[in-house]
Amino acid sequence: MTYLTTPSQKKLPSVVRLLQNLEPRPLRSIIFLSTCAAVDYFSHLLPALLPEGFQLNILHGKQEAKVREKGVSKFLNATEPSILLTTDVASRGLDFPAVDFVLQIDPPTDPKTFLHRCGRAGRAGRRGLSIVLLQPNESDYIPFLDVRKTPITPFTQFDIAISDVEADQTTARIRDIVKKDRALYDKAQKAFVSWVRSYSKHTASSIFRTGDLDWAALGNGWGLLRLPKMPEARHFKGDRSLGCSIDWDSFAYQNKTREKQRLEALNAEAPNPAEAEAYRAKRKRNAEAWSGKQEQEETRVVRRDKRQRKREAERKEKMTDEEKARDMDLAQLLAAVRKQNQEKLARDAQGETNGGDGEFEGFD
Repeated sequence: MTYLTTPSQKKLPSVVRLLQNLEPRPLRSIIFLSTCAAVDYFSHLLPALLPEGFQLNILHGKQEAKVREKGVSKFLNATEPSILLTTDVASRGLDFPAVDFVLQIDPPTDPKTFLHRCGRAGRAGRRGLSIVLLQPNESDYIPFLDVRKTPITPFTQFDIAISDVEADQTTARIRDIVKKDRALYDKAQKAFVSWVRSYSKHTASSIFRTGDLDWAALGNGWGLLRLPKMPEARHFKGDRSLGCSIDWDSFAYQNKTREKQRLEALNAEAPNPAEAEAYRAKRKRNAEAWSGKQEQEETRVVRRDKRQRKREAERKEKMTDEEKARDMDLAQLLAAVRKQNQEKLARDAQGETNGGDGEFEGFD
């Protein structure tokens, strides 16, 4: 089990570089994302980004049963390199024999799921490879897993060095795809918000903190045309348009029915030029988080924090002794992780890459 530390804007280019350079090329690979909406969004982007020769299949919990069955069947019966883009619905309960490569773009919300994901690779005596992508602010996850007796080592088979220029080129390619259909923009906004909410609910909350996220880099990594308005990013003071200049009134849906409905709604809300200008001004104001009412928002934040503390206290009162013990164990694990990480930094430890699964030497 290995890891790569990479900024959020360079995650997708790293995925492509891995699939390009792995030798031998894996026949069956599973790529994990945090949410159904993220799988839906990236399923429209990856076909244009993946190396030639890979077949992409989709699996998540919000698909209809027949669609899920068809996707799984295509993945299992593929005669060419095949990728399953999925959520934790595929981490357990389904039989996926002969999976060569597992890539976790997002660490799972529950650390227990980490092993289930990794366990998809190299089953029944086969050699497999498992990699998790971590952002620099998530480095404490490495000693955290070590304390949980799940050590991971750096991926060293070949160098994954993505330049800023390559990352910017990938972002531009994604945005070019999204600009072709407003429906993809909608999917991007929904997927990003769902990912942030999933991130904020991580069990190891002292490691995965939304306050540590680089919102501009994340937005560029996802190819967003603008950053969604959401409470988690309320303190972001940067450019929410992420450098994109879009004529939102003319940004159209490819689906003719949806585009007709959008235009009807736009014209109905702004029947003349004067009202149209007022409507656009109103939309611009609404797009700015909290509409400049900082003092009111700070009050709301304080009240929300008080409610959260109250709910947490009530939750603990209702906990059984066993649940309290598990809660205490997790707190002790996090404390041990912080202490261990500080000790390693103090020793300037290097080269602790031996042991574990050993260096990857190809698939059986």
